[in-house]
Amino acid sequence: MAWTRVAGRDDVPKGGSGEFEVAGRKIALVNSGGWHALDAVCAHQKQSIACGKVEGGVIECPHHFWHYDYRTGELLDYLKGVRLGTYRVEEKKDGIYVDV
Repeated sequence: MAWTRVAGRDDVPKGGSGEFEVAGRKIALVNSGGWHALDAVCAHQKQSIACGKVEGGVIECPHHFWHYDYRTGELLDYLKGVRLGTYRVEEKKDGIYVDV
């Protein structure tokens, strides 16, 4: 894995999320209670979760309302054992870095 700068420190508002392409992957970067990164493609119908509602440790897929713990990638409803990939995140002076 390699640390890659994915965003500026102000590119994702506090309490929000955004989608970034890193090493050919779509990554959702969440700015809530610190920085978190997980795969941005919902396991349901391959839609992006990145513009979904962020609240209480959960990001909601805006297309069909599946809920993921953005810290662990775990799907919280419907099916057991479904998990999106997660990535380590570091905030530096020049931006936000993800270990992909």
